[in-house]
Amino acid sequence: MKLWPVVTGVAIALTLVACKSPTPPKWVQPITGFDASRYLGKWYEIARLENRFERGLQQVTATYGKRSDGGISVLNRGFDPQKQKWSESEGKAYFTGEPTTAALKVSFFGPFYGGYNVIKLDDNYQYALVSGPNRDYLWILSRTPTLPETVKQDYLNTARSLGFRVDQLVWVKQ
Repeated sequence: MKLWPVVTGVAIALTLVACKSPTPPKWVQPITGFDASRYLGKWYEIARLENRFERGLQQVTATYGKRSDGGISVLNRGFDPQKQKWSESEGKAYFTGEPTTAALKVSFFGPFYGGYNVIKLDDNYQYALVSGPNRDYLWILSRTPTLPETVKQDYLNTARSLGFRVDQLVWVKQ
């Protein structure tokens, strides 16, 4: 038996399983009492931990809508100042459990999903702190292009207390 095809198959299987297991980072809890219908609409990205798929983008927004299959449509949009053009990504998101817990899996490409966890949200659904599946992914979102200083400090303190590297946040030019 040739070993290389077996090793390759196992590696592919592990990759697929890893991509289909979007969970929040250890000791980070998605909020409960979540109302997806209030979360839908346009959000401005205020800050993020830099990642390869948004590197250098400005004026970043995320717009969420309701899908006919019960999921959530995702449209991420940002301006690349070096290329002088807009970049867009369309995706889909689904709850990983109860829809009142803000833990979702999101995909922008085929069967590959990543974690999307709302870990702080104000009562009026105006500001959100979102993490990915590990502490390398963090976003501060707002319904408006700016964030009040008191809210900014509150959300930074929460992220810091959960072990995120807030000193490495990129503040998005809106």
